[in-house]
Amino acid sequence: MRSQDDLIGMTATEAVMYLAAGEVSPTELLEAALTRHQEVDGAINAIPTLCVKRAQICAEEIAAMPVPDDGRPWLAGLPIVVKDLVDVKGVRTTKGSLIHKDRVAEVSDILVDRLEERGAVVLGKSNTPEFGAGAHTFNEVFGMTRNPWDLTKSAGGSSGGSAAALASGQVWLATGSDFGGSLRNPASFCSVVGFRASPGRVPRGPRTHSFGTMSIEGPMARTVADAAMMFDCQTGDHPLDPLSLPAPEVPFSATLESAPPPVRIGYSPDLGGITPVAGAVRDILAAAISSLQRSGFDVVEAAPDFNDANEIFAVLRAEQFVTNFGQLLDSHPDALKPDIVWNIEQGRKLSADDIGRAERGRSKLFHRVAQWFEDFDLLLCPAAIVPPFDAEERYVNQVDGNTFDNYSQWMAICYAITLTGCPALSVPCGFTEGGLPIGLQIVGKPRGERTLLAAAHRFEQVFDVFSKTPIVPN
Repeated sequence: MRSQDDLIGMTATEAVMYLAAGEVSPTELLEAALTRHQEVDGAINAIPTLCVKRAQICAEEIAAMPVPDDGRPWLAGLPIVVKDLVDVKGVRTTKGSLIHKDRVAEVSDILVDRLEERGAVVLGKSNTPEFGAGAHTFNEVFGMTRNPWDLTKSAGGSSGGSAAALASGQVWLATGSDFGGSLRNPASFCSVVGFRASPGRVPRGPRTHSFGTMSIEGPMARTVADAAMMFDCQTGDHPLDPLSLPAPEVPFSATLESAPPPVRIGYSPDLGGITPVAGAVRDILAAAISSLQRSGFDVVEAAPDFNDANEIFAVLRAEQFVTNFGQLLDSHPDALKPDIVWNIEQGRKLSADDIGRAERGRSKLFHRVAQWFEDFDLLLCPAAIVPPFDAEERYVNQVDGNTFDNYSQWMAICYAITLTGCPALSVPCGFTEGGLPIGLQIVGKPRGERTLLAAAHRFEQVFDVFSKTPIVPN
């Protein structure tokens, strides 16, 4: 029998291999995850809601099921956590809001159904800021999630609970979502992998804004191979998601080693000057780029024109906040946090001309980026412009003398990529002198997930930071 440390230290891919071989049972892994949760989560607060009985029943059912013979990954009873924005049937789903603090979901989101059909066992719900608004995970229901690398620092957001749960060894896979960087930022802060795929790759819903392409769901994991495996379990069209795409005939995870490597790669530390970037991040990213170049990758300083991204995103974000949360503000005027109220109010000031101009600008940006990718296979940049910041701060207020006007502006390095619809992934690439993680954001061509994942897998081996994991919080 493997020890507790052996089990929690496994990658998800390793754990699934042992599950499939019958060397470890789903119940054993579930018990290991629960023990780990009891040991560390009091300090971190990554998984505030457990569904133990439901998970135990699910683990027993999966142990008795035959392995599907369809060529797609099978999770075989692997425990996961689901971000608390997503419904799990019979489980409390608060969305980090006092408005929903006692809400129990009657049906699961199709994202959860899909993962459970592929053998996942939902252990619990990971913490998130209220309605996923903001890149720092705190709310009035469960409090703050802290960074396992340094408990005085933020775990990022809005998928900070999922990232911290992974980094602290409580689970092997976790779901996340991303509007302006919510998969990539916490992955960078916690030294895990967060993958924002093309809109439609991961079906979700039903949603209030079913035709929106800004917010997507995606996998989080400790390695690229683990993220690819989970991604394959999430993909495939679904009748309840009007934008969902068919799953590929060959799983993405099956070609991590065989897909052609990128030929030409562009790199920009600030996407052409649209955002300040802390010196520590610039230095670590520069070292990471140098290591890729020494390994034979052709990386040159180049990036598309993102100069209008900040203005475009501000308008479209505000418009979507009105769509998604305007009615809540009307019915619960005193229950939403000030950042959300401000964003809704900004949206209500918009004219049809404002929105139309932003939509046209987004289309032009997409075409510029698509044209740029005719000469490049990948774009590299930071996944966050600062190392993990003080957890007592609501958001990053300034960098190198540059002051931000609101809680989302410091996320431009991520939300500029969101506007393009291109797939993007954060992979750990180094640490500050103080031991705080830094992530590299890798951006692929439109619908270019296969090349992106294979390249990230290769880069991960160059950086070789997986051996450094907090597992036990400081």
